[in-house]
Amino acid sequence: MALETWLIKVKTAISNGLDSVLATAPTPKPIKKSTVGVLAFEIAGLMSKLLHLWQSLSDKNVVRLRNESICLEGVRKIVSNDEAFLLGLACTEIVENLRLVAKSVSRISKKCEDSNLRSFERFFDEFADTGRDRHNWILSHKDVDAKYKKMDRLVTATSALYKQIEDASVTETYLKKMHQCKDYDSTIKQQKITDLQQKILFQKQEIKYLKERSLWNRSFDTATSLLARSIFTVLARIKLVFGIGHGYTYPASLPRSLSASASATVYPSDNASSCNFVSGPLSNSYKHEEAMNSSNGIFFESNSKVLKPPASTLGAAALALHYANLMIVMEKMIKSPQLVGLDARDDVYAMLPNSIRSGLRERLKGVGFSASDPVLAGEWREALGKILGWLSPLAHNMIKWQSERSFEQQNLMPKTNVLLLQTLFFANKEKAEAAITELLVGLNYIWRFEREMNAKALFECANFNGFLNLESSS
Repeated sequence: MALETWLIKVKTAISNGLDSVLATAPTPKPIKKSTVGVLAFEIAGLMSKLLHLWQSLSDKNVVRLRNESICLEGVRKIVSNDEAFLLGLACTEIVENLRLVAKSVSRISKKCEDSNLRSFERFFDEFADTGRDRHNWILSHKDVDAKYKKMDRLVTATSALYKQIEDASVTETYLKKMHQCKDYDSTIKQQKITDLQQKILFQKQEIKYLKERSLWNRSFDTATSLLARSIFTVLARIKLVFGIGHGYTYPASLPRSLSASASATVYPSDNASSCNFVSGPLSNSYKHEEAMNSSNGIFFESNSKVLKPPASTLGAAALALHYANLMIVMEKMIKSPQLVGLDARDDVYAMLPNSIRSGLRERLKGVGFSASDPVLAGEWREALGKILGWLSPLAHNMIKWQSERSFEQQNLMPKTNVLLLQTLFFANKEKAEAAITELLVGLNYIWRFEREMNAKALFECANFNGFLNLESSS
């Protein structure tokens, strides 16, 4: 009996001890997910590019691609008049732009806690190769509008945050200079310092507010999820618009009315942040009977080969940008030949490669030194105007395309929908050089014509003044 009583006391003591330990043990705090922080600006740039890509695939822009872009006179003259080839170039470039965005997202996804998001690259390649969307990342018709509006708001707030941080940095630098400055009256100096300190305080409050509204305080999982789902949806839209199956065949034509087609599951409206669906979610359109266990990026590897310029093009010769600059200089000279001096002519000649120089010498053989025929000068002006009419747009597009891909512009939203097929990149080298040579020959004539007319006018003016002087002296 005594033993039983003792055991009960021991049991009670142990129980009370455990209760006290549990009562005093601190409640574990939930682990806060790491935020993207300064990477918000890069992520905002990626979201901007995705919004731009999505809008470029709207029915309106697809119709413009079919009816305008591939029908440019310059494109047909020196790039290609094969519609299937041109549509293939457009498709491959859009896919390549998406692949580059996906590559950056893949790097960011490694910081996610969600294992599926960390494997984004593998799942994306699998979707591109097989059409399988195993996590249903393609946005449904109910979600797409809200998600794109959310991305647009986050991009806007993050851009405002970037500007506010830059402004605050400028103000702080100015405040440091004011502290070191000895030129001001002490009272005025103190007032300026006080004003700057108040301004900095306001800017810091604004920065704190914008960090909450922007991507800065979002977790990697949240940001990557938005990017991943958007990328899947854009790729599905590309496949739909260009009719790409899993055999990676490129389109011979585009459907006349995407929105009216029963298979047109995605319909982006003209508003970049507002998207409507005609029917159900895209995931129903890309079922695949057998999913691959591993993906090798076959789709993107096949796609990248199409963008390699043939040996006969300016892109292969690395002359596309150089010729674009040359054409723009010549365009200015042709518009105002009377303003062109000898030094400017020498500068243009120095820009010419040997192939054009030799062709120019052949064309100028037998041409006299006199250029006094106003009818011939008029014909040359008309001819040059026609050549520039179809050649100049390709040159200007080349500059735009290149500038948007410069290092300084990489994280900014593209401002145009210029594609490589609308530039000089795929232009036939011989045809482009023949057109440039013709421009140079014509420019040579009207330049000499303007100089001769000016010299004649000056000579007649000098004779007239001399005649007046003789009259006055007599």
